[in-house]
Amino acid sequence: MDHGFNGLSRRQILQAGGVGALAMASPGMVAASVDPGKGLRGEAAKRSCIFVLLCGGPSHIDTWDLKPGAPAEIRGPYNPISTAVPGMRISELHSRLPSLAQHLTLIRSMTHVGNISNHFDAMHHLLSGQSAAPPDSPYLGSIVSRLRPTQRNLANYVWLIRCVGDPVFCAPNIGSGGHLGAQYQPLFVGNANNHPAMPSFKPPEELQPALPPDRLEERNQLLGALGARGADIPGVLRDWDNLRDRAQSIASGQGRTVFDVAREPDKVRDRYGMHALGQNLLLARRLVEAGVNFVTVNGWTGNAPGQKGGGPPASSWDMHGSEMGMGNAFGNGSYGMGWCLPCLDQGLSALIEDLRDRGLLERTMVVCMGEFGRTPRINQPDRMPGRQHWPNCWTAILAGGGTRGGAVIGETDKIGAYVKDRPVRVQDLGATILHSLGIAPETRLSRDGFTRPASTGDALLDLF
Repeated sequence: MDHGFNGLSRRQILQAGGVGALAMASPGMVAASVDPGKGLRGEAAKRSCIFVLLCGGPSHIDTWDLKPGAPAEIRGPYNPISTAVPGMRISELHSRLPSLAQHLTLIRSMTHVGNISNHFDAMHHLLSGQSAAPPDSPYLGSIVSRLRPTQRNLANYVWLIRCVGDPVFCAPNIGSGGHLGAQYQPLFVGNANNHPAMPSFKPPEELQPALPPDRLEERNQLLGALGARGADIPGVLRDWDNLRDRAQSIASGQGRTVFDVAREPDKVRDRYGMHALGQNLLLARRLVEAGVNFVTVNGWTGNAPGQKGGGPPASSWDMHGSEMGMGNAFGNGSYGMGWCLPCLDQGLSALIEDLRDRGLLERTMVVCMGEFGRTPRINQPDRMPGRQHWPNCWTAILAGGGTRGGAVIGETDKIGAYVKDRPVRVQDLGATILHSLGIAPETRLSRDGFTRPASTGDALLDLF
């Protein structure tokens, strides 16, 4: 047991502060206050990243790299439409992103090194920002948490809706800090039955107060008296004072207000969309505004209207069609592009506009992508069609974070099967994200007597 002054344990101090030991042991500490009608108080993170992970892997050919000249069994049912940037064309299912294209960079030449065609490994390599990533590789959020620790009572790294269900969908180290250690793991917020689009949404249990406010004040006075007894060891006393202050911040309720999306005006919530993805993107904005450095948003859209059992919150974009019992990939069901892509268009466009209008886009990089693409050829086109996994090429969207926007990087061949020009590996994307956050990709991370670089990739410096 960890003891401080006069034989008191860490647990006893935490209980005296009115917050459970679980909360203070959690790496995800969030404390921020909110003024009604004025938004969040406190300094936003100087640089941050919102990584929208479209778990399952959306089809690049049906979203951001359409091939209208290809045969019908490849091009699919959607037509490309123009955007505010000449030459940048995306799916007609987008109604709002086209007008924001000046903020977007489309990387159409993402590629995995090696034939990584399963969710588990593809996510592991993408999220760690490495090819041939060792099993204990930390993910980008953990690396940022280690190298850019917050100076406030805030989480460094938050994951909105952890992927659940069949393990094939979950990257192995999302619940750990990899070789950096558990202190750099994320705070997980929400699940299929508790997400911010639901009126009953509750913040993580780690942030629940152990005592009502009047009892907290009594405990605070008690801690003050105990502190006087420990004045002969000021170094330890300062440590416990800091711990107490953090406990008080959490237990007082400040740590929970950032999760209260109901404080947002109805028109703002409606703009993001009253679905799981839209409201999680709104919560991500609130988190970076409160000082969180790295937020991963699970791209789960929730069930389509009138449908139940739309799959676990990991796989909205795993659109195999009837081959795996997921319905028409081009329909309006929970695994259909007609439902999922408009949800993404609504939420992502609202996020970019909101960050821009609040002066946060320049210092917040938004990344939106899946772990791989989908096959050029449509599977079972005469039944309920879909596309299978395809690691050779796919598209990523970047916005903000110091990037110029209005650019298309790379090119695929005429059927979207292979990279034709300027391949971008997952480690190059990882290095680019770290560069945006002010972290040199070659920075060495040390643990247990060995060091590794934060990234082995080459940042796309011409985007900035």
